[in-house]
Order: sequence, then structure tokens, then C-alpha cells
Amino acid sequence: MAKPGKTASKTPARPVDVADSYAVRLMQHLVVPTFVIDPRRRVVIWNRACERLTGVAASEVIGTTKHWQAFYETKRPCLADLVALDRPEQLPEFYSEYAARGHNGLGFSAENWCVMPKLGSQLYLAIDAGPIHDEAGHLIAVVETLRDLTDQKRAESALKELATKDGLTGLSNRRAFDQMLQAEWARAQRTQKPMALLFVDVDHFKQFNDRHGHQSGDECLRAVAAVVSRHAVRPLDLASRYGGEEFALILPDMDCDAACAIADEIRRAVMALAITHGADGAGDHVTLSVGVASRIPGEADAGPDRLLGSADEALYAAKRLGRNRVICAERLLAEFAGLGRDSEPVPGQLGRKSA
Repeated sequence: MAKPGKTASKTPARPVDVADSYAVRLMQHLVVPTFVIDPRRRVVIWNRACERLTGVAASEVIGTTKHWQAFYETKRPCLADLVALDRPEQLPEFYSEYAARGHNGLGFSAENWCVMPKLGSQLYLAIDAGPIHDEAGHLIAVVETLRDLTDQKRAESALKELATKDGLTGLSNRRAFDQMLQAEWARAQRTQKPMALLFVDVDHFKQFNDRHGHQSGDECLRAVAAVVSRHAVRPLDLASRYGGEEFALILPDMDCDAACAIADEIRRAVMALAITHGADGAGDHVTLSVGVASRIPGEADAGPDRLLGSADEALYAAKRLGRNRVICAERLLAEFAGLGRDSEPVPGQLGRKSA
């Protein structure tokens, strides 16, 4: 009992209460965007940095399971939810980059694009989520922290695009072509489906440059590139600038007849542009010669070299036969014979193209 005139002293706060209080206050003031959910996946902490990152106020999510609405337009689990549910097997379903740092112990890491509905923009976020357990090993909370890597990701994408794009035309460059050719050839070997390749060459381009100048030459190449690009319509089709005035088009899962039809559409579309040529030996307008080859990889094919060689032969034949035409490698002999040129040697494999 306290003595008269003395005020009874307050009961000292337990160390664990003080620690909890400091932990909450510290988390609230962290510069790292952070939120915490309980085992029932309700938000118990949504710090100020998280408010700034998402545009969502703590009052909108505290006590609810609606934290997903800060990051996505349709309902789906956040990384903290997968930790709370102990579902590492679902990481590939929801994240492009991910890592599980230990079963039911150390949590998960992931990266992905988030649509950020409140902000009206997309952010690329690096996410870490880890569990907190009591002394008995029971889950009491999950902490999720976020880092905005949008600028870094966009810079990486821009560098990657520069490494694979042709600076003049915007098409894929030779390096990207070689990589895609090898990848699609390997896929064709597995599926045993045909793969078509077009080589497209601008007729009499040197004379065009000599007559109209290199600036006009560049404009001509860009116009042709736009036509070629418009015909790479499927996800795995690839239009590229192979070099100089020559373009290439990879068309997976396509036989020679279908590829020739596309080649002729490209040839006609460039003629329709009516780009003035007029140099000696050339016609009034710019035209194209196109060589087409299609092949199902055989057991003897170590790589796509035969496909490359066949398309190259067909292109060479198109030029020998008068330009402004499409020649299919499968009908090369017939094309020469049909034009009464069977006395001329059929162009042999030049070997100037390789994967």
C-alpha cells in the first residue's frame, strides 16, 4: 500500500512489450516499403514507405486481406500470402523470377511487373517475404519488403534491345537472327515440323545508291524493312536485316508453298511502294528478289546450314533468272528448265551464309 501523499508507481512495461512497440515503430518509419500480414493473411502493418510506393493508404488495407489490390487489378496472392500458406510450388505460376530460400523457414524472393492500379502505371518490383515464428515454432506473421527496380529493368531492356536490333531499320540484327535460327531449328528437330527461311534482296541496290545517294538508300531500306516486318505476324516469326540490302525472315512450322506465298506478298508490296529507281540496268522502280527454302530437320542435319544454303541458292537463282521474282529451292531445277535455261549451270551452294 502506498504511503499517504505518495502516488503509486506504474507497473514497469515488460521487456517483450517494449520490444514489440519499438519493432512496430521502427517498421513504420523504415525507408523500405514494408507490410506485415498475420497467419490469416490480414494486414497488420502497412508502413509509410509502402503508402508512397503504392499510393494506397494504410487505413484502406489494415485489418483486411485486400493488400493485393495495391499491386494487381485481379485477385491473386502476393508473395507474403504464399509464405503464409507455405506454397513454394505456386511461385512459377505468379512470378517470372523467383527463389524459395528454405522450406517453411526462410521465405521467398521474387521479381515481377506490377500494374499498381492506384498509380495508373506499372512498376517492376523486387520482393522479399519471410515468416516470423514464436518460440513454439508457430507462424505469427509474414513480413514483405519491396524494392522498385523499374528504372533498372527498363535500362536493361533498352540495352538488350540495342544488342539485338539493327540501328537503321529497327529489325532484328544478324546476331538475333543467328540465335533465333538455332533455337527454332532445335525446336523443329523435336517437333519434326518444317521450318521456312526467306532471303530478301533489294535488286540493283548499289546502282540505286549511286544514282540517288546514301540518304535515299537508307530511306529505301527502311521502307523495305517495314514491309518485311509486317509479314512476321506470328509470335515466333522473325524479320531481320541480314546485312547490307539483304533481309531474312524465319517462318517456323511452314512449308515451302506457304512461305512462297508470303514471299510474293512481300515482293508485290514493295512494288506497290513505287520507289523510283531508274538507274542503268534497273527498272523504273525498286524491286526484290527472294529465295525461299523449307526443311524438316533430318537425322543427318547437325544444324541449319543446309536450310541456309538452300535459301541462298534460291536467291542467287532469282537474280540469275532476271530478278524481281520469288524462287523456291525445292523447285530450282524446274524454274531453270521452264525458262529454257537448262543449258546454264544451276548455281552451286555458295557457302557464304552460316549459322
